[in-house]
Amino acid sequence: MIFKKVTLLIIIVFSYTYAQSHRSLINEGVDLYNSGKYADAEVNFKKSLEKKSDLFEAHFNLGDAYYKQGRFEEAIQSYRNALSFTKDKFNKAKVYHNIGNSLLKLQKYNESVDAYKNALKLNPNDNDTKYNLSYALKMLKENQKQNQQKQNKEQNNQDKNKQNQQNQDQQNKQDQKEDKQKQNQQQQKNQITKEDAERILEALKNNEQDLQKKLRKVKGRSVIVDKDW
Repeated sequence: MIFKKVTLLIIIVFSYTYAQSHRSLINEGVDLYNSGKYADAEVNFKKSLEKKSDLFEAHFNLGDAYYKQGRFEEAIQSYRNALSFTKDKFNKAKVYHNIGNSLLKLQKYNESVDAYKNALKLNPNDNDTKYNLSYALKMLKENQKQNQQKQNKEQNNQDKNKQNQQNQDQQNKQDQKEDKQKQNQQQQKNQITKEDAERILEALKNNEQDLQKKLRKVKGRSVIVDKDW
């Protein structure tokens, strides 16, 4: 679905006053706009506002020139300025329509829906605005769905990371417990009980006594000296 493009509010005013009057500047700006020279049209509309700042048509058309250059925030500001200088409900409806288009370009779907609704309050029979409103509502729904999916994905990732961290912490605790158990077992293995120590001392004592007996036997044995015949 392609929403309707901004429609320039064409002001056809024949000016026979001095050269470059605000009206003639607007007319020339419209011609430049229709020729695709949006930056030049912007200059003309600005010049007309320098001469007379309360011109609805100049503010509105300047918004269109900004829009065509992709400068949507500036376009919205110009459209809002235009609202201050008209009481005609159809003109206001056109302004809200174009504000809605600019907001749609900025992917501000909630705000664009509100702008189109304001336009339809002023001109309920505008089919272009109805079409754009339905498109904005569709985009809003899709955007909300995408945001929900993104949030769900982020939540799932957070839950998964949290579970992985808990598992890792649990594994670390288990590893530490096993390491401690091994250390205790090794320490116990390297340690001797009191009973073992006493047995070892007793065995050493017995060995010492046996050794002393053997030495005494050796010392008490006669030495036979060969006779020298």
